[in-house]
Order: sequence, then C-alpha cells, then structure tokens
Amino acid sequence: MPTYVTLLRYTQQGIEKMKDSPTRLEAAKQSLRQMGGELKAFYLVMGQYDAVVVTELPDDETATKFAIATAARGYIRTETLRAYPEAEYRKIIAALP
Repeated sequence: MPTYVTLLRYTQQGIEKMKDSPTRLEAAKQSLRQMGGELKAFYLVMGQYDAVVVTELPDDETATKFAIATAARGYIRTETLRAYPEAEYRKIIAALP
C-alpha cells in the first residue's frame, strides 16, 4: 500500500482548540481505517510545520480525499507527499534508461 507523508500546520482555529487535538487525531485514525488506510506515525514537530503524519492508503485518490476531508474541518492545513520506500526507490532507479 502506498505511503504518504503529510506536513501539517495548525490554523488559528486549531490553535484555539489545541486541547481537543488528541480527540481529533483519534477521529482521523478512524477515518483512515474507514478508507482502508492506517496511520503509521504521528509527530509533533518544531519549525515551519506543527506536525508530521505518516499514513498508508490504498491509492493517491484516497489520499487526496482524506487530505481534503481533514483540512475541511478547519483545524489544519496540509501538504501531502507520496513517499517511496527504499525497495521502490531502487526499482524506479533500476528502470531508468
């Protein structure tokens, strides 16, 4: 199943309701399961972003739906990256002309 790394930034609304964020994280995990995916890791981080999430989802379309549905709640803004593990990276590189 494809892996995705999502960079999150809290909106003003997200910051104001920060104490509720663990409950929202649990809801996101449930949403991922309903879409056939899984949250592999969650990190609160310092710097340009506020959190980093690693997920597995069936395909890019499902990952996009999850990102839009999550951001539509108004607590975060996301930037999602498709991640290729080392084995896939090696396969891609080996197939170069």
